[in-house]
Amino acid sequence: MAELVPFTVPVAGDKTLLVWELSSGPTAEALQHSLFTVFSQFGLLYSVRVFPKAAVAGPGFYGIIKFYSARDAHRAQKACDQKQLFQTSPVKVRLGTRHKAVQHNTLALNSSRCQELANYYFGFNGWSKRIIKGHYHSL
Repeated sequence: MAELVPFTVPVAGDKTLLVWELSSGPTAEALQHSLFTVFSQFGLLYSVRVFPKAAVAGPGFYGIIKFYSARDAHRAQKACDQKQLFQTSPVKVRLGTRHKAVQHNTLALNSSRCQELANYYFGFNGWSKRIIKGHYHSL
């Protein structure tokens, strides 16, 4: 079954992965790079963000990864949960909640993100940003 991937900012929980039990040794930037490297193998990513855990939870980080595709996010979750990936201890990977407590406004992607998405799924790396006016003739 095909999945519709809209040209909008992904906000649905089934496109978001939460990754925790990240090591406290590397910097947030290094962890962000490592997460991007691992999870981009499963599909095109909208964003990868790393945050320090709350002070009461102790040292370390957690990550939030947003995919354009719910199918890609699900595959990544299944493949990466409880795996070491790039560190010596396993990470936990969960899909974000599917329930929306707040109605999100749909935000259109900017032109460079639209081009990135089209290039990824259509396999063409040279979309034109020019608007071409066509002339249509009726018979």
